[in-house]
Amino acid sequence: MTSVLVPPSRVARWLQNFEARHGAADLSIFRHSLVGTAPDGSSFLASLPFSLAYAGPATAEAFAEACVPPADWGILLVRKGGFAVARMHGAAMADSKTGQRHVQGRTKAGGQSQQRFARRRENQARAAFEAAADHAARLIADAPAVVVGGDAVAVDSVLADARLRGLAGRVVGDFLTVPDPRRGVLEDAVLDAGSVTMSVINV
Repeated sequence: MTSVLVPPSRVARWLQNFEARHGAADLSIFRHSLVGTAPDGSSFLASLPFSLAYAGPATAEAFAEACVPPADWGILLVRKGGFAVARMHGAAMADSKTGQRHVQGRTKAGGQSQQRFARRRENQARAAFEAAADHAARLIADAPAVVVGGDAVAVDSVLADARLRGLAGRVVGDFLTVPDPRRGVLEDAVLDAGSVTMSVINV
């Protein structure tokens, strides 16, 4: 099984391409997702973004129209090398902050030198996560929903901050795999957060 992210505006075209390869698909709704099964046995399951449940007709057009972002939500991306956080109003970015923190790579040195290096690296990573938590507390602590991505351990470290208590319970959508967050990475992540997840089995 492979999974791809498809923007809502391209869902109908994606289905056309699927049917061109596998034949006309039989569409149905299963567990709040759109399912398509082709004559050759290939199939796909389309899931709405933001953990939304679909209950409309089994058509690509209606499904795409249901991809509506929350009126108020946040996005948090964290890796050891940086962070990005934004408060969103629908598809518009109301406020945001990105930041980079230097965290040294691994060393091949041994003994006490390696231990000092590990402590320094740990302190640098902690400082990076604290900076991310500072801005997350300012921008999205009260967001009704939040999409997260980057490195899972780094994200968990930020969400463990006392000022963000309860935010982990409001995480929606798929975890986004992104490189070290920059402005462009944040903008791409916003688009990915609002995209349909297509899980495909090709025969």
